[in-house]
Amino acid sequence: DGPHTPGLTPDAARLLADSGILGMGVETVGTDAGRAFAFDPPFPCHDFFLGADKYGLTQLRNVDRLPTTGAIVIAAPLPIVNGSGSPCRVLALITR
Repeated sequence: DGPHTPGLTPDAARLLADSGILGMGVETVGTDAGRAFAFDPPFPCHDFFLGADKYGLTQLRNVDRLPTTGAIVIAAPLPIVNGSGSPCRVLALITR
């Protein structure tokens, strides 16, 4: 009865969007949970993150291997005029 990928609750999305982070990255195909269309509000990551001028990176790999602190993530999107998203190359540098 629909996709069941993991994702943030509306409260967690709001908390992170209101925090000092610049954006977030996930391993799944979207920043929202698969059933986020049924949340209140629907698709809270898109609603709160984009509304707070923050970004979301999807389909990342090995994110779980990054340290909690001490890493720099570089995201280089392709410029797409009047688009809502873009493929990008993402590099993580560990600064131990």
